[in-house]
Amino acid sequence: MNNKEFGKKLEKRTRQFAVSVIRLSIQLPETPEARVIKNQLTKAGTSVGANYREANRSRSRADFRNKMKICEGECSETQYWQKVIVEAEILPWEPVKNVYDECSELLAIFTSALDSLSQ
Repeated sequence: MNNKEFGKKLEKRTRQFAVSVIRLSIQLPETPEARVIKNQLTKAGTSVGANYREANRSRSRADFRNKMKICEGECSETQYWQKVIVEAEILPWEPVKNVYDECSELLAIFTSALDSLSQ
């Protein structure tokens, strides 16, 4: 698979991830605290794919790297909010697990790509 094919597959994967995050956020209760977390989780989780799409349309290597760093940061923030949801006992681990695991894989991909850009 060449870079262009990989990029298209990863774009689709990050879009599917955004849908998964939205579906998870819908499960959160309508308490004031959960609404804050829902907003943060949804913003971070849906931003991953949007920023990756922008990275694929970057104007320079530096622009690509910068947008990939944003993807990495948004993945990390998404995991943070997922951990808060579980530790605050807003939702049990089971409905969070699959989204968390996919986020871990995406984070590993972005980290690896950034490492290879640094060499």
